[in-house]
Amino acid sequence: MLYRKMGKRGTEVSALGLGCMRLPVIDGDEGRIDEVRAEAVIRRAIECGVTYVDTAWPYHRGSSEPFVGKVLASAGLRDAVRLATKLPVWEVRSREDCDRFLKEQMERLQTDHIDFYLLHALNRERWEALLPLGVLDFLDEALADGRIGQAGFSFHDEAPVFREILDSYDWDFCLLQHNYMDVAAQQGLEGLERAAGRGIGVAVMEPLRGGQLVMKVPAAVKELFEASGRGWCPAEWALRWVWNHGGVSVVLSGMGSVDEVERNGAIADRAPAGNLTAQDLALIDRVRTCYRERIAVNCTGCGYCMPCPEGVDIPGVLALYNDLSLYEAPEVSFRQYGQVMNPRKWASNCVACGLCEAACPQKLAVIDELRKAHQALGAPARS
Repeated sequence: MLYRKMGKRGTEVSALGLGCMRLPVIDGDEGRIDEVRAEAVIRRAIECGVTYVDTAWPYHRGSSEPFVGKVLASAGLRDAVRLATKLPVWEVRSREDCDRFLKEQMERLQTDHIDFYLLHALNRERWEALLPLGVLDFLDEALADGRIGQAGFSFHDEAPVFREILDSYDWDFCLLQHNYMDVAAQQGLEGLERAAGRGIGVAVMEPLRGGQLVMKVPAAVKELFEASGRGWCPAEWALRWVWNHGGVSVVLSGMGSVDEVERNGAIADRAPAGNLTAQDLALIDRVRTCYRERIAVNCTGCGYCMPCPEGVDIPGVLALYNDLSLYEAPEVSFRQYGQVMNPRKWASNCVACGLCEAACPQKLAVIDELRKAHQALGAPARS
């Protein structure tokens, strides 16, 4: 495992971090972690040299933090990792709430301190609501009394908002979405470089775009990768591209099996900053163009649009719609939508309330996309 410095304090972290939002679950229920398999994932990650473990209050419907805390405590592994979690800022109504949540999170994680503490999923609305409540004073005090080791934020909005937040506090680090398909989305590459240029540590989420860059790779993309002669799988290309940036401190991967841990760990061991050649980067440019010619909706499946008050499975519907666009297997998409997905989750149940569009970090026209998705998927599914 290669290691990198995280921010101005110079803390060393593993280049690969374990994201605990996509742990193995039972029967597809995100709230029921498969504890045997998930514990094996955490243990193997640490054995492979992973030292950065990231969780959050809402992950796995609130069960991620308690589970991670239990595993680390029972295995005596708390001191082997740098633990990151996040303040659920959408639940904060007062300065006292900040202290209350942090106290409960330390209890859930069975620890007396959080190494890396983030304000979760900041956008303009949340940031403007937090400032009058004294959240920055809270961070100062939590740093001073040792409850947290470093203060940061995760981000889902546009570049001007990112610059404003970055300029408003002496941050230690930030957590940004970054992958070779989204170089201009949200804060973009410019934002990443701005943060790194100030000595702020950068953790990266969605390096594989929620798995979209590796699950069903179009034939044309495979041909491009294979023609390179590198012998790298799509995941290795995607991860190497992120690690190629020297400003990136750690790349989070939501690994769901021991096999994924071992594969990603092996890639991390041979992908330092600057590992890609000019020819490699040109190839990624061609791959990006190939994908963009096929995709229907720029949805990453982050889930911030959920729950839908009408029960629509928004990420699920849009994922099937993208499958229909990206992959040459329409019968699979029709079957998944019409036979496998519960009709109560279909896009036809949308009443255009707009809550999903307000919450979408990609600023998608979700309502219109749902309408188009149902038109494309629904009629064949019911025929």
